[in-house]
Amino acid sequence: MTVCLFDAYGTLLDVHSAVARHADLLEPEAGAISSLWRSKQLEYSWVHALMGHHRDFWTLTQRALDHALMVYGVRDEMIRDELLQAYLNLEPYPDAVTCLQELKERGIRTAILSNGAPEMLEPAVRTAGLSDLLDAVLSIEEIGIYKPDPRVYQMGCDHFSVSPGSVVFLSSNPWDAAGAASFGFRATWVNRGGIPQEYPDSPPLDELEDLDAVAELID
Repeated sequence: MTVCLFDAYGTLLDVHSAVARHADLLEPEAGAISSLWRSKQLEYSWVHALMGHHRDFWTLTQRALDHALMVYGVRDEMIRDELLQAYLNLEPYPDAVTCLQELKERGIRTAILSNGAPEMLEPAVRTAGLSDLLDAVLSIEEIGIYKPDPRVYQMGCDHFSVSPGSVVFLSSNPWDAAGAASFGFRATWVNRGGIPQEYPDSPPLDELEDLDAVAELID
């Protein structure tokens, strides 16, 4: 039976909704702060993984925010605390809810496979209203290594006792979709930004603009 695994941040949850919620406090640099926060969050995960010094994603998320705020001269601790709290309660994309509902109605097993730490994922999934639509929420903290390491994708196979070819993996992050495709998943890149393909050596099987057509991929 087919299993659908979803990346969380950027795929189901809008990572920029935290700053958007408090944009009035950060203008005119709100967009730039949000972009830098996200890029440093990912960069830190890869750098620590390569150094062999694992730090959980919540720690890296806080450090990335501190860097972004410092770059743009924001020193208000209240704003920092508000942004971090907002990150624990990110807005879901509207198509995330409808996609998961349709898959659940069809009896297809679904799960999140995320770099996020459990203490991040649990409140985010709950407040986004996704908890009852997922069969599992899997965090890399179980093994202490970040995507796109193949051992992370193997977690999805192990949890559901399936082969890679039975897994449809969806991510808005091109590097994640490429990693999943290289592992052997039926990877789909959810190209929300309409950007060019970056990884021609490990292209995903499918590319979608959003999650509305996911059910059509499932046989």
